[in-house]
Amino acid sequence: QLQAFGGGLVQAGDSLRLSCVASSRPFSVSMGWFRQAPGKEREFVAAFGSSDEKYYADSVKGRFTIFKDYEKNILYLQMNSLKPEDTAVYYCAADPLRLVRAQLMSHKRYDYWGQGTLVTVSS
Repeated sequence: QLQAFGGGLVQAGDSLRLSCVASSRPFSVSMGWFRQAPGKEREFVAAFGSSDEKYYADSVKGRFTIFKDYEKNILYLQMNSLKPEDTAVYYCAADPLRLVRAQLMSHKRYDYWGQGTLVTVSS
């Protein structure tokens, strides 16, 4: 089970850190963050591969960082320099299999999802 939290209303240029608590141990092998804006499809944001390699969507590279706290079993998404176009409901996802890059970036591939947390960035 995954629980995501940390969203909120911020201004452009601000930062937020999202957290995703995984109730099962150990961490799933593949984990990622996705987002869905109103009227749009769910899109990839960032992910960890099975060897802890990191992948990012081009739109967030250099601004967002995905990282884990293994001791606490928490997946984080640090979001800096937020833009209005980052406004969306953010979801964490996990899968017990070793997903390859293309699978990690597909919302259709993950077996487990958190409930989503809303991030609103005002201009």
